Amino acid sequence: MSTSPDKKPQSGSRMVVDDPWRELRRFTDARIGLGRCGTSLPVSEWLDFRLSHARARDAVLAAFDAEGTAAKLREGGLETVILDSAAHDMQTFLVRPDLGRKLSSESHDRLAAWAQEHVPAGREPDITLVISNGLSARAAHENAAAFALEFSRRAADAGFRMGPVIIVRNGRVAVADEAASLVRSKITAILIGERPGLSSPNSMGVYLTYGPHPGCTDEARNCISNVRAGGLSIEEGVRKLCYLVQEAVRLKLSGVGLKDDMPQDYLPFVQKDVLESTGSELPEN
Repeated sequence: MSTSPDKKPQSGSRMVVDDPWRELRRFTDARIGLGRCGTSLPVSEWLDFRLSHARARDAVLAAFDAEGTAAKLREGGLETVILDSAAHDMQTFLVRPDLGRKLSSESHDRLAAWAQEHVPAGREPDITLVISNGLSARAAHENAAAFALEFSRRAADAGFRMGPVIIVRNGRVAVADEAASLVRSKITAILIGERPGLSSPNSMGVYLTYGPHPGCTDEARNCISNVRAGGLSIEEGVRKLCYLVQEAVRLKLSGVGLKDDMPQDYLPFVQKDVLESTGSELPEN
């Protein structure tokens, strides 16, 4: 039945119907309370979804500025080494995860030569940080340098010997095991871009491994996830990594045997020499 063009809609009628859960969006980035327009999403929500999807794709495909990240670290007084994984470009990285888990032959040889020159016997690093774009270059750009600078400061103050910050283009988590083993580091933590969510294209993960070596599997690691503005803050992420490193040194392990039981009032770090002298007994902060 046709409607007269000058007939006005009934008072109070709306094209877009709000969802009663919409108020809860103040507390989460999750896509809830979107409302509806007929049987579909409102146009504004559909456009917002498309924008979020584009941001997630851009986070994966954006070029990783390894040199810019290294410059920030050097300004903070940290030594850096820039390397490449065996995945020579992003397309290869996406379809061949195995190549992202190891260094290229040239990078392997270069880091081995660097270690021979700069890491004398008896001066091996206690902790080596690795940074890679992983699945979100944006996450690494926004979070990695600040995280590495703050953690390195706290670790050095506690007496830990830090290795160079190793920056790997197109790396996956396991590439840190090979890199850290070449500099003979006791512990490694890789700061890496996580797979983007539609509300978190800038989320960084931190993976800790005690006794890193090629062939380590995921049950030997501890993960700190969602480090970003709007998620876990850099300050809190650093505090949690300090606790896990402290416990890894105390227990001489990482992964499923190392539980995140960090107390709310934890103050990083217990001094390294205190940890090593107390064995399995947890010293007081």
